[in-house]
Amino acid sequence: MTLQELAQQWPAQVVPTAGGDIAYRRAGQGPLLVLLHGIGSASGSWLRQLQSLQSRFTVLAWDAPGYGQSTPVEADWPTAADYGTRVWQWLQALGLAQQPIRLAGHSLGCLMAAAAVAQRPGAVERLTLLSPALGYGLADPALRDSKLRDRLANLERLGPAGMAEHRGAAMLSAQADAPLVAYVKSIMAAIVPAGYTQAARLLANADLDSLLAAVTCPVTVASGSADTITPAAACEGLAHRVGAPYLSLGPVGHACALEAADAVNALLQATP
Repeated sequence: MTLQELAQQWPAQVVPTAGGDIAYRRAGQGPLLVLLHGIGSASGSWLRQLQSLQSRFTVLAWDAPGYGQSTPVEADWPTAADYGTRVWQWLQALGLAQQPIRLAGHSLGCLMAAAAVAQRPGAVERLTLLSPALGYGLADPALRDSKLRDRLANLERLGPAGMAEHRGAAMLSAQADAPLVAYVKSIMAAIVPAGYTQAARLLANADLDSLLAAVTCPVTVASGSADTITPAAACEGLAHRVGAPYLSLGPVGHACALEAADAVNALLQATP
C-alpha cells in the first residue's frame, strides 16, 4: 500500500484538550505507543508504524502544536516543557494518560519526548530517540543565533513549498526512490510557518543532554549512517554520554521512520 493510500486510511482527527486542539492519527489496540515527529514533518511521517504496529499497540502520532490543525503553544519562544505538557494534555483528553506508554521522538520530537518523560517519569516505560536533534542551547551564542536566523530566513525566502523542494531530498539517502522523496517533500510543504517558527526557536535554545538527565526509564538511540542532518557520530555520542545503547538503522537518511521502516518497527516493539 502506498503512503498516500495509508494517509487516506488513517486521516488526521482532532481532539480538544486543556491546551487547545491536537490533530493526530490513531491505529490499533493494545499498549500505548506515542510518536512525536520532527521540525519539518508531521504525523504522516509515521504511517509505516501505524500500518505495521497496529496489531500490537494503540499507535498514536500527533501533529505537534503549531502543525496541521493543532493549536500552537502560547509562548513565542517556547521550551521543550511547553510541548511536553501538551503531550499529557492530549493523552488526558483521549482518556489514555493513566496507562504506561512507550514514547518515541524523531529529530526535534526527541526534545519534546524527553521533556514529557521528565514531567511524568513513572508513566513512560521506554523512550526511543530516532535521529535525535541535540539542540543548540549550550552552543556558542553566535552559532546558535546564526543557525536560527538561517533557518527562518530560508522559510521566509522560500515558503514551505520552496523549502520542501530545496531541502526535502536531504531528509533521505541518495538511494531513496522518487515516490518516497516526493512524499517527504509533500509533508514539509504543508508545514505552518508560525508553528515552524516556534519549533525553530525551541531547537535553538534547548539541550537534549540536559533534558535526558531527568529521564530514568530505558532509553535507546538510533539513526541511519547516511543521515547528514543528525549524523550518526553525533547520535552515537549522545548515546554514550547518557549511557544508552545505540543502534544503526543502516544506510538510510534522516527520515528513518519512513526509509528504514522495518528496522524502526522492530526497535519500537522490542522488549524494554
